Amino acid sequence: MTPLFTPEPVELNRKLPLWYQVTQSLRASILGRPPQAPDRLPPEDQLAGHYGVSVLTMRQALKELETEGLISRHRRRGTFIQPDARRARPVRLLGSVDTIVAQQSGEHTTLLGHGPEPVPAELAEHFPGQREAVAYRRLRRDRESDEPTNWAVNLIRADVAEHVDVEDLRRGRPMTKVLRDGVGVRISRITDTVEARLADPQTARLLDVPLLSPILHYTGVTYDGEGRVVDVVRIHYRGDRFAFSVTLENVAD
Repeated sequence: MTPLFTPEPVELNRKLPLWYQVTQSLRASILGRPPQAPDRLPPEDQLAGHYGVSVLTMRQALKELETEGLISRHRRRGTFIQPDARRARPVRLLGSVDTIVAQQSGEHTTLLGHGPEPVPAELAEHFPGQREAVAYRRLRRDRESDEPTNWAVNLIRADVAEHVDVEDLRRGRPMTKVLRDGVGVRISRITDTVEARLADPQTARLLDVPLLSPILHYTGVTYDGEGRVVDVVRIHYRGDRFAFSVTLENVAD
C-alpha cells in the first residue's frame, strides 16, 4: 500500500471559516514536511475526519490548495503533493552573532522607510527614559523568485542611529552587521523570541499572503558591551516559507 502523508492535527476556531483554517493548516503541513515524507494525501473523507469537518468543507479546502498548485487530484488515484511544492526554510538560532548576520544576508532587501517614531508601549522597557527611537523598515525578497519572504522593523536607540549609514541598508547589509562593523557597536548578546501570529493587514499586503495567514513573529533584542539595548528588531516571516529551528549543544561533559 502506498504510504500516506498525514498533516499535523489542529484545533479549529469555530468563529472563523472552517475551510479557511483547514486550508492554512494543510498548507503549512505540506510546506513544512520532512524531505522523506510521502507525497500522497489520505482520501478526503479521512482528512475530513482528521480535522473534524464535513467532507464538503474538506473539498473546499483541497480545491483552494489545488488552485494554488500545491496539490493535484486524480480520479481513482488520489490526491498528491506537487513535486515542486517548496518546503519551509528554517529560521535557525544557533547562538552566534555571525549566524544571525548570515541568516539576514541571503535575500534581496528594500528599505521601505526610516525616521524617528514613538517607542511602542510593549517595548518601553528596552528604551528607559526615551520616548522616541529611530525606526528602519525593510522588506526582504527571495533572490531567485523575487517573492516577498519577510519584513522587519528595527528600532534603534537615537544616539546610535546618528551613526547608521542608510546607504548601507539600501545596499542590503544586515542591520546587525551595520551596527557592529559600520557603527562600531560592541555587541555583547542578542536575545530572541519567536511566536506564532496571524497576518495583520499590513503584513498580509507586504508579504502577499491572505489576511490571518500564519506568520512567524521574531523579536531580537541587541545589547552593547555595557548591557544597554541598542536595537530591537521585529521580523514577520511568511509561515508557509519558514520554520523555527534551534540547536542546543551539551557543554556539560
